[in-house]
Amino acid sequence: MSLIFYYSPMSSASITELVLEELGVPCEKVKLDLQKGDTKKPEFVALNPNAKVPCVVHDGTPIWESAALTMYLGEAFGVERALYPAPGPRRGEAMKWIVWTNVTLGEALGRFVRNMTSWFPEDQKNAKAGEAATQDVAACLRILEGALDGKQFVLGGYSLVDAHLGTFCDWLRMLKIDFTALPNVNAWSERCHARPAHQKLFAAAGA
Repeated sequence: MSLIFYYSPMSSASITELVLEELGVPCEKVKLDLQKGDTKKPEFVALNPNAKVPCVVHDGTPIWESAALTMYLGEAFGVERALYPAPGPRRGEAMKWIVWTNVTLGEALGRFVRNMTSWFPEDQKNAKAGEAATQDVAACLRILEGALDGKQFVLGGYSLVDAHLGTFCDWLRMLKIDFTALPNVNAWSERCHARPAHQKLFAAAGA
């Protein structure tokens, strides 16, 4: 088996990096420098025409988009490790939360970043759009708060859903999103952070 993982630190590739660490799947890691334009080089664009990380090449087939990667890697390597559900309704539940993270929560977060952070010029920002995005992110987090009521992890036991969604929530905290009214989410995040795979990557990052 050949598995090559293209990534850059502090990017959405962090999700796939944690998923691979949880699965214990051996892979070749290729670090790309976004500031130097490594993802825009022809050899990488040939693998991912979006010119973004993460990207995994499994036995010669390029796969990109972090949600697709979590589901694919879970299906390929996670079922026997009890980290991803077998086909059936529980698999559907896992897919639901992974896609919700990137689509529903991710869309609101994208509007928040564009209008409420220093990553974009002031003349491109819209205060009302930023306020709406802040409210929409908060609404999404309340959905997660309710889903975690009475549970240790999103599906009950730990799964790759927690790795995927948990990493996303860590980004929200770095963006100073308010988590004070989310006790279930905060306790869940602490449990996710206590995982050996998370601790290993956290230490490797020098954090």
